[in-house]
Amino acid sequence: MQLATLLNPSLWRARWAMNNSAQSERARFWEIDVVRGVAVVMMVVYHFVFDLYFFQITDAIFTVPFWFYFQRATAGTFIVLVGVSLAILAQRAATQGRAGVILFRQNVQRGLRIFGWGLVITLATRLVLGPQLAITFGILHFIGVSVAISYPFLRLRWLNLVLGLLIYGLGVFLRQRTFDLPFLLWLGFEPENHVYVDYFPLFPWFGLVLIGLWLGNLLYAGSERRFALPDLAGWQPVRWLEWLGLHSLPLYLQHQPVLFAVLIPLLWLRSLR
Repeated sequence: MQLATLLNPSLWRARWAMNNSAQSERARFWEIDVVRGVAVVMMVVYHFVFDLYFFQITDAIFTVPFWFYFQRATAGTFIVLVGVSLAILAQRAATQGRAGVILFRQNVQRGLRIFGWGLVITLATRLVLGPQLAITFGILHFIGVSVAISYPFLRLRWLNLVLGLLIYGLGVFLRQRTFDLPFLLWLGFEPENHVYVDYFPLFPWFGLVLIGLWLGNLLYAGSERRFALPDLAGWQPVRWLEWLGLHSLPLYLQHQPVLFAVLIPLLWLRSLR
């Protein structure tokens, strides 16, 4: 190659862009981000309806059964994808020859960071909703703990499916009973007359994380997609959903203040009529 070509900055920028694009393609599976993006849309819709109840516009969130199952489907999608993503990260670590202790430390650090955001939500809801309705172990607390303790389960295959079903079943059993053990609330031992806005104990929800791990190890073994899928990554709606999925945590943290900022002026204008 001629010296002038080697010193051409445009050539090096183009090669850098191509390498980054290839690395990004290897690093992520667009379909996972798209499914997470759909869950983000569902989350915003559900919380919008909940906010309408909060402002006493409608009580559909509690009187129409559809919204209960809609919320469960939304949360369940996020949680299963936690397991799928953990499995893919573990597969990638194995192919890159990273030591297990490094992966363990990374998961603990990642889990603590997410749990820390959960504590921010606890403080914010305590200030806004009061101590009675403050979120003490919501979905961010749960995901943080699940990621931090996930290491022993990462490379299990069908055993994760069995354990996941057992843990989910035990959680359903616990949900039908009450316990005078408030320090075990995070596990699923609810006290009588427990009032909550957002509550995701390890039993039953960690069962869905394990089912997600099973799916991730089954469908993305060796950090490669093990099923045929049409390439829709360039389709604009898919790219929008993919963007939502990539930014799910900041969107979770910010969407309620945005909804309130939109609803409060509208409700104020409505009251003037």
